[in-house]
Amino acid sequence: MSAKITLKEWLPVLGMTCSAFIFNTSEFMPVALLTDIARDFAMSEALAGSMISIYAWVVTLMSLPLMLLVCKMEFKKLLLIVIGVFCASQIASAMAPSFMVLLLSRIGVACSHAIFWSIAAPMAVRAIAPEHKAFALSMIVTGSSVAVIFGLPLGRIIGLSLGWRMTFICVGILSFLIIVYLSFVFPKLENRSTFSLKKLPELLKSRALIGIYILTLAVSTSYFTSYSYIEPYLKQVALLSDDAVTSSLIIFGVFGIVGSMLFTRLYDKKPQAFITGSTALIAISLILLHASTISFAGVIIIAAIWGMSATAFNVALQAEIIKQSSQESTAIAMSVFSGIFNLGIGCGTLFGGAVSTYMAIDYIGYVGGIIALAATLYAALKLGRII
Repeated sequence: MSAKITLKEWLPVLGMTCSAFIFNTSEFMPVALLTDIARDFAMSEALAGSMISIYAWVVTLMSLPLMLLVCKMEFKKLLLIVIGVFCASQIASAMAPSFMVLLLSRIGVACSHAIFWSIAAPMAVRAIAPEHKAFALSMIVTGSSVAVIFGLPLGRIIGLSLGWRMTFICVGILSFLIIVYLSFVFPKLENRSTFSLKKLPELLKSRALIGIYILTLAVSTSYFTSYSYIEPYLKQVALLSDDAVTSSLIIFGVFGIVGSMLFTRLYDKKPQAFITGSTALIAISLILLHASTISFAGVIIIAAIWGMSATAFNVALQAEIIKQSSQESTAIAMSVFSGIFNLGIGCGTLFGGAVSTYMAIDYIGYVGGIIALAATLYAALKLGRII
C-alpha cells in the first residue's frame, strides 16, 4: 500500500495546478472572446483568430531555444520569473491601444508559456513521492480542465459584462497572487540537467519520442481546426445564445476532469489502447460536430465526449514522454512536445480560418475529423510497436 501524500507535497502540486489553470485560461481566452476582440478592432473573426495562430507559432519556435537557454537554472527561480513575465504581459494586453500591440503583448505571454509547459510536468513529478507521479500529472491536467470549466466561461462572462480587457487584467492579478503563493510553498529543486544542443540529435533518435511527436502534431492540428473557432461556430451554426455557449464550454471542461480521472485509473494497464481510444473519440467528436448542432442536447453530448477524450489524450502523451526520456532530458523533451503541440494549434487555426473564409464555418469539424481519423490509424498501427 502506497504512502499517503503529505501536506508538504500537496501544497507545491496545488500551486502547479493553479499555475496550469491560469496559463491554460490565458492561452485560450481569445477563443471565448474572439467576437468581441474582432468587433473592438473592426476586423473579421478569421483575422482576429490570427492572434491564436501567431501565439502558437511563437511557442513552436521558442520552446526549444528558450529551454536550452534556461535549462540549467534552478527550477523554483525559473518558475517565478516565468510567471512574472506572464503577469506583466497580461497587463500589457489589457492596455493595448491597437491589435498590433495586443499581438506583441501576447508574444510575451507565449514566451512564458513556452517555458512553463516545458517544466510544469517535470516539476510537479519531482515535488511528490515517486509512487504518486500519475496523481501529480493528473493534477496538472485537472488545472487545465478547470480552466475550461471556470476560467474560459468566467473570462467570457467578464468580457461580456465589462469588456475583454478586464478579463486580461483579472488574469494578471491572479498570476501575481500565484507568484506570492509559490514563493512560500514550492521547494527549491536542483536542476540536474546537463543537456546541451549537441545532445538534441541523440534525443531525437528515440523512435518512441518521434512517434509521440508525430501523433501530437496530427491530433493537435485536428483539434484546433475546430476548437479555435468554437465560439463563433456555436453562435452561427448551432444558433446558441451567449449563455448556452458558456454552458457548452463548461461541459467541455467538466468532462476534461473525467478524462483525467480515467487516465489515473486506466493508462498504466494498456497505454497504447488508451492513447488510440482517446484519439478515436476525438475523431468521432469532430466528425459529428456539425450533426450535433440540430439540438442543444446534441452539442452538449459532443462537448462531453470531446472534452473527455482531448484531456485524456494530452495527459497520456505527457506521461509517455516522461517515461521515454531520461531525467536530464525530460524538460527538453517536454519543450519539443510543447513546441509541436503549438505548431498543431497554429496549423489547425490556420486551416479552420481558411475553411471559414473560403468554404463555410459549418465544415471545420469535418476537416479536423479527417485529420484525427488519420491520427487514429497511425496510433493503432504504428504506436504499439514503439512504446
